Amino acid sequence: MTDPDVVARLVAELGDRVDVSDAGRAAARADKSGQAASGSALAVVHARTVEDVQATMRIASATGTPVVPRGAGTGLAGGANTGAGEIGLSLRSMDRILEVRPDDLIAVVEPGILNGQLNAALAEHGLWWAPDPASRDISTVGGNIATGAGGLLCAKYGVVRDAVLGLDLVLADGRLMSLGHRTVKGVTGLDLTSLVIGSEGILGVVVAATLKLRRLVPGEARTIAATFTDVRSAAVAASAVTAAGIQPAIMELMDATSLAASHRLLGLPDPTPGASQLTVQTDGPGATAEAEAVVAVLTAAGGTVRLAADDAEAQQLWTVRRSMHPAMETLGTALIEDVSVPRSALPAMFDEIARIEERFGLTIPTVCHAGDGNLHPNFIFDGDEVPEVIWEAAEDLFQSALRLGGTLTGEHGVGVLKRRWLADELGDDQWELQRRIAQVFDPAGILNPGKVFAP
Repeated sequence: MTDPDVVARLVAELGDRVDVSDAGRAAARADKSGQAASGSALAVVHARTVEDVQATMRIASATGTPVVPRGAGTGLAGGANTGAGEIGLSLRSMDRILEVRPDDLIAVVEPGILNGQLNAALAEHGLWWAPDPASRDISTVGGNIATGAGGLLCAKYGVVRDAVLGLDLVLADGRLMSLGHRTVKGVTGLDLTSLVIGSEGILGVVVAATLKLRRLVPGEARTIAATFTDVRSAAVAASAVTAAGIQPAIMELMDATSLAASHRLLGLPDPTPGASQLTVQTDGPGATAEAEAVVAVLTAAGGTVRLAADDAEAQQLWTVRRSMHPAMETLGTALIEDVSVPRSALPAMFDEIARIEERFGLTIPTVCHAGDGNLHPNFIFDGDEVPEVIWEAAEDLFQSALRLGGTLTGEHGVGVLKRRWLADELGDDQWELQRRIAQVFDPAGILNPGKVFAP
């Protein structure tokens, strides 16, 4: 069947939900990674209901047309980029909260709802959903589920995998399945919910999620900022906080380049040249005592430490951290990377970054979720095409993380950017096993082809 025939079938079934405009198709080519697919989509379907998703998948299955599920397009691995000959399937308009049960601590939501919108609504019930990506005001819950997102709070409160009980999933052929459960415990059969979380749209299209909620944390949070003369010292201090048995809600590290860039973006005074900053938040009834303990550890580690005087100062400190990604964009085109290492290996990983900078003649601004060992090194370059030297440096970075017992991605996913290195971490046997599992869900290979597993 020709491309115009496929589009005609979509329009006949879905009407104005099908966008064939040049602007709409072009927008689906890219995400926040800076990478774009080759060519433009056949069409972008803006699904409003589960039935819209099923209809799209039935037409795609019958015609052998690839489909790329999309949320808000905030991904950083190219996982939702939609190219020539493909249907973009946007779930962004499916943004309703279907059910909130404070007695059971669950909510059922559609995938297009934004993190920030969800928690604003849940706060009225005294509840919240813990996953907290830095992009929470623009990222969707469905996108979080697709990539297995984490964020700033995950060291204490867990990642998406810890906060989802069940999923409604549309398969490649249009069938609807309900995975998981609404109960705290549930071990019937294989855990397909966990398998789908982080699968980046290659197993099916998530159309609803049953989320595991928490009560709002009582008490006042306290925020601490500590500056260090170099990033390694800050990393050593972060490891010392963990080793001391303290569990902050958030512990974030910004190196000198990223800290200075965020200050410039926000119009704040320049930080001390060369200084790195560790920003820590404690919460709960013991927040003040924990904050005092953190201050003692960071001071002993050589930091210049201050406790935020009030909420306004604390908010400014966190705005500096959450502004890192747009700040990187002011330096040039940014390839925002994502590796994780054991927390005790953080200083060694920063040593590796310094070595790679020197080897390749690059500056690699880096921020880190220091509470869990997840680093985001940024490769800055000019133009739209990633220079070969950047890929060579990135490969060195990835291999360094693996040597230290880490992983290629802590929360951004594999997408297209890391698929060439996937087997380096998994090994050939596991790589093949995972690929075959994906084929069971999608025998024709029409769901997000070319993502995660290299063609």
